[in-house]
Amino acid sequence: MQKNMTAVSERNIGYSLGVLGVALVLAWIGIYKFTPTEADLIKPLVENHPAMGWLYSVISVQAVSNLIGAVEIIVAIGLVVGLKNRKVGFFSGVFATVIFLSTLSFLITTPNTWKMSDGILITNFFLVKDILFLAISISVIEKNR
Repeated sequence: MQKNMTAVSERNIGYSLGVLGVALVLAWIGIYKFTPTEADLIKPLVENHPAMGWLYSVISVQAVSNLIGAVEIIVAIGLVVGLKNRKVGFFSGVFATVIFLSTLSFLITTPNTWKMSDGILITNFFLVKDILFLAISISVIEKNR
């Protein structure tokens, strides 16, 4: 009996650390979106995306970055709250999944993202890490259904 309880407890620790890690990164990057440096850095990604590029015709480069940052911060808070509230956890998991699917899609929609270097196909690896964040986000949805 004790062995089963330990296994469940360890899974909860790993799950919680994963969720908190995603929330930390989302909040940190979300805060950075409010800077002109990050607004300029994400512009090539956003402007070439078919679902997001139109935003620049409506609002400024900084406003687009601020909007994305605000969403990231709200979702980060939701993920933390979701550790105690299943409904908040479910919806935060859904929104986090959308965020990470969107960022991964930049690998397809942004020109010159893939290059050959010394015979090896490389890309913007900062986007590839979102595969792990996507997996955790899907786990949040599954746990809070």
